[in-house]
Amino acid sequence: MKITFTINGKPATVDVDGHTPLLWVVRDMLNLKGTKFGCGKAACGACTLHVDGEAVRSCSYPVKYAEGKRVTTIEGLSEGDQLHPVQQAWEEEVVPQCGYCQPGFMMATAAMLEKIPNPTDDDIDKNIVNICRCATYYRMRKAIHKAAKIKAANG
Repeated sequence: MKITFTINGKPATVDVDGHTPLLWVVRDMLNLKGTKFGCGKAACGACTLHVDGEAVRSCSYPVKYAEGKRVTTIEGLSEGDQLHPVQQAWEEEVVPQCGYCQPGFMMATAAMLEKIPNPTDDDIDKNIVNICRCATYYRMRKAIHKAAKIKAANG
């Protein structure tokens, strides 16, 4: 089945079984390795990317549902050399420990900030439900608040 969509602003067409998880199309066919495999059951969030601006767990998202849509991975979050506010905040707060889950957290955070530009701790707790084995949650919370401020300052 041929499926056409836009990924990180560029057109892509893949010929694959429509039930193949979008994660494997992104990683194995399009060679974008920033999106990670974690659990395979949409529970941990390591595979989070955006489909038409919505955060989705790509390990359980059949690629056929991406037809005609805009897909954004961690590689496409920034604008050229300009880091996305979330990436900038993650770097400034030195969030990652092992770093494996961090692309998923950054993608979930970027999607949340589009809907909730100035999140409270409660908003973060309710919306950022990914799992980090290294337990960098405190640093992530600081980075999320910082990203909201950077995003607001950038307009």
